[in-house]
Amino acid sequence: MKETILKTSGLTKCYGKQKALDGIDLTVNRGEICGLIGKNGAGKTTLMKVITGLTCVDNGTFELFGKADVKEERTRIGCIIDSPAFFGNLSAYDNLKYYCILKGITDLTKIGKALECVGLTDTGKKKYRNFSLGMKQRLGIALAILDEPELLILDEPINGLDPIGIADMRELFRKLNKEAGITIVISSHILPELDSLATRFIFIDSGRIVKSLSKEELDDECRVSLNITCDDTSKASTILERYLGIKEYKITDSRTIKIYDPAQEEELRAALEKEGMQILSVESKGVSLEDYFRMIVGDRPESGR
Repeated sequence: MKETILKTSGLTKCYGKQKALDGIDLTVNRGEICGLIGKNGAGKTTLMKVITGLTCVDNGTFELFGKADVKEERTRIGCIIDSPAFFGNLSAYDNLKYYCILKGITDLTKIGKALECVGLTDTGKKKYRNFSLGMKQRLGIALAILDEPELLILDEPINGLDPIGIADMRELFRKLNKEAGITIVISSHILPELDSLATRFIFIDSGRIVKSLSKEELDDECRVSLNITCDDTSKASTILERYLGIKEYKITDSRTIKIYDPAQEEELRAALEKEGMQILSVESKGVSLEDYFRMIVGDRPESGR
């Protein structure tokens, strides 16, 4: 059974009359890379701030690592929500050393480990003010993993990076997840990146979770297929295999089959109707994550938070 490390129930947070979170129920299991998807103001950042203790909720509860008393358990979380404050005249090492003192971390070997993990061991005495945007983002990640967290919360960590920088960060997150065993909750508006990185997707709109599905379920929803609605899917599947050699299909309910093998609509219709099948509809489907996001949340304008 999967270990649950984050579970929320009915989380509600208001700013004045506006509900930033409206009854959020969320479960994150160990080892997942959970992508939060939503428009600006959908509630993603507020949710992350609640989890990390940067703001409190009005109603609802949540558990961390199976415990309702989350104060101590928050020490097992690393996060980047607002941009970390680093000293421009200090090196990467010295900036992290400052935070070690601030956090009460006495084992300074953790600095070298964090810098090595994010690829900043060769920066030497170079001052933070002279870092590229990608290097600054990496140092932020190094700070987030400085105390070897089990859960990493990342709010828009690849904003402003060029394609090479984005690819580097993607590989870094995979490394942290696979090699260091860190569970990651990440938000981003760069949906193709989330699509290639996340193992589960949470769609948030107007403070509510409107959809939650695994990578496999998302791929199935978005994958190009020919959807046939007919009167007998069991009989139809036999015809597809026996007469057309189609092996890759999925019966989704008593009347619908999704066919993933390349196939011509006319050929399918002819074969099924020849065997006395009643074809109710044939429809080609398949969308990108961006298109799927639009389908889920619609085209309403962004809200305030």
